[in-house]
Amino acid sequence: MDAKIDVHGRVPGNTGIWVGIFCVLVEFLMLFVVYFIAKAHHPEAFLTGPDKLVTLAGTTITLFLLTSGYCMVKAMNAIRRDEHKASLRWILGAILLGFGYPIVKYFEIRWNVAHGIDGQAGIFYTVYYYLTLNHLVHVSWGLMGLIWIAVRTGLGVYSAQNHSGLEAAALYWHTTDIIWLVIFPFFYILR
Repeated sequence: MDAKIDVHGRVPGNTGIWVGIFCVLVEFLMLFVVYFIAKAHHPEAFLTGPDKLVTLAGTTITLFLLTSGYCMVKAMNAIRRDEHKASLRWILGAILLGFGYPIVKYFEIRWNVAHGIDGQAGIFYTVYYYLTLNHLVHVSWGLMGLIWIAVRTGLGVYSAQNHSGLEAAALYWHTTDIIWLVIFPFFYILR
């Protein structure tokens, strides 16, 4: 069944999610300002800081988030075709891949602390922990949202004609991806 939906002139998701996304983006904009101020005042710390971090952890998190985001794109495509089971499978895939982030972050932090890299190790690491752990909080909220829409999708709440809740969760999830794509090079790659 190929349902045609008129999407012209319609804002994806709902007003509430866009207010929330705007607030999250402003929050991280302010945190990025802190990053640049700290980097301007302590350039040596930001030059050598990334050398002690495990770039593989950051890369793995990036892959988990991007593939999870891809699953949400596929879930949206499926629900627009009224394929509830396919949409649910893609959402569950997004959740499973999304949980890769906190798992990798847990082991990364354990490794860091075992090697003396904690919030007291210097300004670079203080900013690193503040930004990445703040992002982890937002990813956790996103995962809770994905679990909620998985339940609702399983109950048949969404359809090709009415899926703004699923769309809103997907938008928030993609926002966490975009923010990570800024955080990742700041701490793991750029000097």
